[in-house]
Amino acid sequence: MTSFLPGFALSLTLILAIGAQNAFVLRQGLRREFVFWVCLTCAVSDALLIAAGVAGFGALAEALPWFETAMRYGGAAFLIWYGVQNAQAAWRGGLALQAKGQGTHSLRRAILTLLALTWLNPHVYLDTVVLLGSISAQYPDRLWFGIGAVTASFVFFFALGYGARLLSPLFAKPRSWQVLDAIIALTMWAIAAKLLLM
Repeated sequence: MTSFLPGFALSLTLILAIGAQNAFVLRQGLRREFVFWVCLTCAVSDALLIAAGVAGFGALAEALPWFETAMRYGGAAFLIWYGVQNAQAAWRGGLALQAKGQGTHSLRRAILTLLALTWLNPHVYLDTVVLLGSISAQYPDRLWFGIGAVTASFVFFFALGYGARLLSPLFAKPRSWQVLDAIIALTMWAIAAKLLLM
């Protein structure tokens, strides 16, 4: 549990950030179109990337001892910057969910769109392979850290997809996005501080 829970919490916090992938899942959930396949595609993609990060980073860190330190500071810098982006979004406000006008009409098109949003986004690699991979090396059991991170991904995407209809009135209001962005910013800064103080 000492490795599983931090992996779960960090992965969940990173996934919560508002982005094209989450907005797409939310829209599909609001329309109730291909929700299971959309959620499964996101979760499996994340699982593959997280596994690559946790397994590959550990081997790399053993081969190059300085790499872990460099990635720790690099990860902290990224988290600080990521927090600033969310803090600015919270301060500016004005974001609200627009669910209409972006239908996909077919399962194939929905999955291809989602794969592009996932695998062509450089932030996905930073979050999963680099950041989660580097942070996993700080815990006694990288495997359980990775399992926690993957579990968070499955929980989040299926909750988002199937819970979207319940959230639609809430996230139609810009204030809800502001609160979410503020929480994400504070969490990112707390994780960065922990990395810097190790």
